[in-house]
Amino acid sequence: MWAFFERLLDSSTLSPHGICLLWEPELIWLHVLSDAVIALSYFSIPVALSIFVSKRRDLDFGFIFWAFALFITACGFTHVLSIVTLWVPVYGIEGLIKALTALASIVTAVILWPLVPKLLALPSPAQLRLAEAALAQEGRHRREAEDMLRHAQKMEAIGQLTGGVAHDFNNLLTIISGNIEIAQRSLNFWSEASRDRMTRAIANAASGAQRATTLTQRLLAFARRQPLDPRSINVNQLIGGMSEFFRRTVGENIDLKIVDGAGLWQVEVDPSQMEAAILNLVVNAKDAMSDAVTDGKGKLTIETGSAFIDESYSLHNADIAVGHYVQISVSDTGTGMSREVQAKAFDPFFTTKEPGQGTGLGLSQVYGFVKQSGGHVKIYSEPGEGTTIKIYLPRADVVSSAVKESEQPVVGGLGSETILVVEDEADVRAYLVETLRDLNYRVREAAEGAAALALLEAEPFRIDLLLTDIVMPGMNGRQLADALNRRQPELKVLFITGYSRNAVVHQGRLDAGVSLLQKPLTQAMLAAKIRELLDKPIGASGQAAVRS
Repeated sequence: MWAFFERLLDSSTLSPHGICLLWEPELIWLHVLSDAVIALSYFSIPVALSIFVSKRRDLDFGFIFWAFALFITACGFTHVLSIVTLWVPVYGIEGLIKALTALASIVTAVILWPLVPKLLALPSPAQLRLAEAALAQEGRHRREAEDMLRHAQKMEAIGQLTGGVAHDFNNLLTIISGNIEIAQRSLNFWSEASRDRMTRAIANAASGAQRATTLTQRLLAFARRQPLDPRSINVNQLIGGMSEFFRRTVGENIDLKIVDGAGLWQVEVDPSQMEAAILNLVVNAKDAMSDAVTDGKGKLTIETGSAFIDESYSLHNADIAVGHYVQISVSDTGTGMSREVQAKAFDPFFTTKEPGQGTGLGLSQVYGFVKQSGGHVKIYSEPGEGTTIKIYLPRADVVSSAVKESEQPVVGGLGSETILVVEDEADVRAYLVETLRDLNYRVREAAEGAAALALLEAEPFRIDLLLTDIVMPGMNGRQLADALNRRQPELKVLFITGYSRNAVVHQGRLDAGVSLLQKPLTQAMLAAKIRELLDKPIGASGQAAVRS
């Protein structure tokens, strides 16, 4: 082996390559410069590759760069030997360098070819840009979803606060309104001069109490503490029945257009709350077009239609589920809303109107009603381009027959019927007791559930009707009704409440067969509802469905 290398490296019998070029200077230097430039280039490439691989340690195929760098370095040395052999015939060394280069090329090729499919699977720059854009869009959607979540949490916190405040106000308003009624019934005992003066004062007080009642009902609607009495209705028919009222509300200078969707599905909502929500949207649109009304160019459009919410819309609006909905759009050509105003539009008491021109509860009532009904509400608006508010209400699965309103006259009792009144607010209880006695009923009273049961234990008596508040300390109204119903299965029950806290309400809706009056109460409301219940045969729907 050693003799082979001695013969291979022996150049004593060989001639330099320059002889073949006849030592022509031009040819000699052409070869020298060309090989030198190629060698320098080959040597620079491994340096660049080594720097790149050392800086990018996250590369999955870094070893292929080192193999390629070794191959390129060997190629560089072959060109250096091409320069040397022009004068020194070391062809053996040149051959060994070429052999090493060939080996490096084989190793590099063996490593490279199996990696080709994996390298092709790597994303291209265009694909990376698309992925970056998709990630950016997903980030925006995530931020929007987080903003919506924070907004929903804020609205829920405000709703809990306003619900509690409205409950207390309803108790106060019951006392105020009830005593105003008592004062009105007592006017016959006054002198004529004093009677006129007191009539005006009582009328003003009653008007103020009614306005306060409307405000508390809107607060409860926003807080989603308003017990709903849902019925299967056709929105086209409901809006059609209110069309003339809408026209009188918006005036002659606004062009009102109602577009009924064909084949509209039924929805199961509380009709009165639905009417109030649409009326609030109409009034809000009218106020937004005050300048247009002056120019006689205002346009208000109420449009209905069936809609399907797909996964993409539901993904970007997490508070609405995929499914079939009835859509109600109220569009105006008014001043429009900025992004900042849209973000606060459903907040209670937020308004852009002048002081004294609005309470800021109209849109919050719409929001509360729609959410409590399992729907979704969305604002589309640009400053100067008008506003469209879209309501989505779930399609009703079953069409139920409409409940006929009672047409019984408001009358008092027969004188032999006993009503047990259970109310923890002393002033409210006093008003109820006095009002029921004026209506010719026998009345027994208790301040809470435990006291009512103790009263019956001490002095058993028959109860024709239980009139009880729902929210009370200790035993609530529903629990009291259940306890008394076990004693007297045919007992009829009428609940009263400022808001229910789900005692007789499931997902914002009254339990089947439950009779409920919302505070504040009036003598007419009590008389009509009590007479309706007492005149129903035992076992009729809605008489006292309080069994657990």
